[in-house]
Amino acid sequence: MAIKGSLKEASLPDVLQLLSLGQKTGCLSIADRSNFGYIYFDKGRICYASIVNRRDRLGDILVKHEKIVQAQLDAAIERQAKERDKKLGEILVDMGSISQPDLERYMRVQIEESVYYLFTWTQGTFNFEADVRPERQDFLVSINPESLLLEGARRVDEWSLIEKKIPSFDLLFMVDRDRLAISEATLTDTQQRLLPLLDGSRDVHQVIEDSGLGEFEVGKALYGLITAGFLHRAGRTPSAEDAKITDARVEEHRNLGVAFFKTGMLDEAAREFRRVAELRASDANALFFIGLVALKQARWREAMEALRLAAEKGGSRPAVLHNLGLAYEQLGRLPDAEMAYAEAASRARHDARVYLGWGIVALKRGDFASAAGRLDRAKELFAGALPAAWHWARTLAAAAAGEFEEAETLAEAGVAAYPGSAVLRNNLAVLRELAGDLARAEELVRAALKDEPSQPQLAKNLGDLAYRAARYDEAWDAYNRAVELAPDLGDDVYFKLGNIAYKRNDRELAAQLWRRALELNPKHELVKTNLETLSALS
Repeated sequence: MAIKGSLKEASLPDVLQLLSLGQKTGCLSIADRSNFGYIYFDKGRICYASIVNRRDRLGDILVKHEKIVQAQLDAAIERQAKERDKKLGEILVDMGSISQPDLERYMRVQIEESVYYLFTWTQGTFNFEADVRPERQDFLVSINPESLLLEGARRVDEWSLIEKKIPSFDLLFMVDRDRLAISEATLTDTQQRLLPLLDGSRDVHQVIEDSGLGEFEVGKALYGLITAGFLHRAGRTPSAEDAKITDARVEEHRNLGVAFFKTGMLDEAAREFRRVAELRASDANALFFIGLVALKQARWREAMEALRLAAEKGGSRPAVLHNLGLAYEQLGRLPDAEMAYAEAASRARHDARVYLGWGIVALKRGDFASAAGRLDRAKELFAGALPAAWHWARTLAAAAAGEFEEAETLAEAGVAAYPGSAVLRNNLAVLRELAGDLARAEELVRAALKDEPSQPQLAKNLGDLAYRAARYDEAWDAYNRAVELAPDLGDDVYFKLGNIAYKRNDRELAAQLWRRALELNPKHELVKTNLETLSALS
């Protein structure tokens, strides 16, 4: 089970202690507004931590501690641009600039700094997914979280003071050179290093990036300078609406959106991709992801609109058309879904998922021959096991075409492949009932209903079997259970409930139930006859 929550309700140190005590292995994702970080655990110990869109500070840490010189770092960065699959530390070791033991020691420092920075996040959400490991397994560390909590608590206390002077990282500061010149105060090495950067043109974010130092170090140094009166505010960076849109800013939001999407944080992902779409209206990929999020959240109309725009702006990629077809299908716009899937199939002739969706649309449109052909093509293209949706659709296509023996064979194969699927067992039960094997049909329905008690169709089918066997009390209970779960399930349920009520001599209830059946299907002739008969007897 995933562990999720709000940082307002459970602080990050508390979450770390919980995962440590439980000896958990997996990934803890933390989101705070537009920030996103993650900490990986191995049996309760921290093995890796990083923050999305935060500069990799390993090289800066090594220069600061005089393990390498700036020229070596620059050479490693230049080489990394050509060998993108290699980490910076790995390249430095290959170059002989640093030893493996020193690299691991300073990687530990880098990871600890990331965790300390995450401790300062007091808003947002966290999400722990078990058994998720870092993409790269080299250069992992092993840190007891408890060893970080004390230092983390001290830094959090200091941050609360720092934030009073620096409430936002988009603030610009300028050095008061005259005051500094007449002062006898001694600045720290970090403060001396920052002075050339504090010229009123860089906000705090940029000062952190250009200095190569950590957020805490910079914040602490600036706090001292501000308190001593050596710095004063020079404004703040323009908002994104007023600033020149840059590729870096768009990519920042895109990277965050992808990270959120991959970890299932859909609202946050949608927010970031909407920001990309606002900044760059022509970005079809952002609209595509907005559509995907909406599909996952069953917001079909929103998904349709986003995906339709993505198709218009992005040249109608097969993945866009495929998902647009799904959105149209869920909205009941089957002709539009047919067109979207047909276009997707013409552009992706070997995509099994496209043919599966296209076949399901044909099934819903009543074109059973096309449904069977498309689904059979999907079967040829699928590598490995067929999905449950294929078994469901192909069984119905055969049954609807009157090919009941083939449908039963397909249904048996589906249940064998997915024994826990209530829907597939229900289909097989209906086919067994049509074949006259009522005992087997009832056995299947009861087993499925036990596993999926919230499925109204299963309760309705059980009611039908009991009604057919003249077990009216059982049928009554099953039908009532079905309409409690789905009041508009169908006129047939209310028709039979009315019949049972009439058999019990409760004519008033029978009339009420039959009238409800007629509301759902005004053309139900038997219901009309029953009501007329009842009226004549009154």
